[in-house]
Amino acid sequence: MSGAFTDGAAAAERVLTKLRHDPTAIAVTLGGPVVMVVLFGYIFGSAIAVPSGDYRAFLIPGLFATIAVNVVPSMFAMTRDNSRGVVDRFRSLPIARTAVPFGQAAATVVYGLASLVLMAWCGLAVGWRIERGAGYAVGAFALLAAFQFAAAWIGMYLGLLLGSEQAAGQASILVFPVTMLSNVYVPTSGMPTWLRAIADWNPVSALAGAIRDLFGNPGAPANGTWQLEHPVPATLAWTALVLAIFVPLCTRRFARA
Repeated sequence: MSGAFTDGAAAAERVLTKLRHDPTAIAVTLGGPVVMVVLFGYIFGSAIAVPSGDYRAFLIPGLFATIAVNVVPSMFAMTRDNSRGVVDRFRSLPIARTAVPFGQAAATVVYGLASLVLMAWCGLAVGWRIERGAGYAVGAFALLAAFQFAAAWIGMYLGLLLGSEQAAGQASILVFPVTMLSNVYVPTSGMPTWLRAIADWNPVSALAGAIRDLFGNPGAPANGTWQLEHPVPATLAWTALVLAIFVPLCTRRFARA
């Protein structure tokens, strides 16, 4: 286990070093949160009503959730390495098979946290506030990091399945409906019954609800759904389930030529 952890830390350092020398990727990583806050908070927010009346206080925790569930960065990173022969080189090294995927997931969490912190500053600038104590705020960011770590394994597995950057680019558009069909941007109460049931049981809805609860911000109606009534335990359960499924799948796929 110690060897696997050491190899994984080296793999994470490699990813972060590459990112440091890529100004475009840094700009997208750090500029995306600003664009999302302005776009949804001001342009769309003027036309959307929420029960609390303060749309930006409702929105910002939901935007945190969209960053945590974004599988596209890890999917692109894995397809890039796979298509350029880097994965084949890693397979030839005497390292743990989980090391490279673990390093990629850990690096995704690191620069994901940087995006979350920047989005938090943008949210504070537009009127969003942390209504509970610092301990709950730290718990919210820890929950986001844990979910993002799990989501990165989904992205890497998809990247290994797709195999090419072009295919990954075409598939990335399918990620957007996952966040739209949730309570991230609007309460689900106004949706048709069948669509509301899907949105309420979406793991993204549980994560957004948990973050709103931990920050003390207004949330979406639970509509009698267990995971929205208990969002923090539900999010932890979804995180454990995703890791239990995709860590073995991704590791096995990575080890196969």
